Amino acid sequence: MAGEGVLEQPACPLCGESSAGEPAYRFPPYAVVRCRNCSFWYLRPRLGEGSMREAYARDSYFEGAGLGYRSYLAQEATLRLSFRRFLGELAARGIAGAPGGPGGRLLEIGCAYGFFLEESRHAFAWRVGTDYAPAAVEIARTRADRVYLGGIEALAESQPFDCAACIHVIEHIYEPRQFIADLLGRLRPGGWVVLATPNMGSLWRRLMGPRWPFFKVPEHVTYFDRRTLRRLLRDCGCEEVQMVPYASVFSLEMIGEKLGWQAPAFARRLRLWLPGTTIAAAGRKPAG
Repeated sequence: MAGEGVLEQPACPLCGESSAGEPAYRFPPYAVVRCRNCSFWYLRPRLGEGSMREAYARDSYFEGAGLGYRSYLAQEATLRLSFRRFLGELAARGIAGAPGGPGGRLLEIGCAYGFFLEESRHAFAWRVGTDYAPAAVEIARTRADRVYLGGIEALAESQPFDCAACIHVIEHIYEPRQFIADLLGRLRPGGWVVLATPNMGSLWRRLMGPRWPFFKVPEHVTYFDRRTLRRLLRDCGCEEVQMVPYASVFSLEMIGEKLGWQAPAFARRLRLWLPGTTIAAAGRKPAG
């Protein structure tokens, strides 16, 4: 996609430091660098945000080749399993659900086909999502109370939310601090921001190096580990910041695809839980 827009040389999206270290991973014309000041990993140079948003708005983003997903729909079963377990972790911490049944209002930014929103029906009484792809939005509308085309700015909801969830979204965000501030503006006092993102600090990244699937250049422009994900929420004023376990399950076919080998036909539907691929954190909007 480098020919579709001008490449830019951003400052660190976490602390604003303009001086980046030498590229640690190169994906010409892009590179993943580490901030000299706060050690945050990010993409530099990167494609302009406008060009990326155009890509996200294509229906082929979720069902196509190259940029995006080969087939997001093909991952439905494993995604739902991961989401159910994650919702259980949120419920155990009082972030999702209410005693005696569903309660509160959930917002999901980047909801894709609405799998997480639908799995949340037992935890939240009102479920709202957003996404940029029109075809995905139409499907998600059958699984939630309301879904808007676009990002946070597209929301036409006057009542504040109890929880804002972003599942594998923050790594796409060009200005994460402003993004969190916008989310907090949509929450009631005491509401929760929940972020889940690929784990840059994982053993998988260290073992696989540049073959780590979650580099996903040029889409992913920021790369968080446990320390930097917590810092983002704290720096934006969140309280009670905590890590939340996030377990991911993948089909053997998907694992083989990411590793560059073809799983035997008889084993492709087998599912494996892989620890450490994703990290999640939650932070609470101050009540005062």
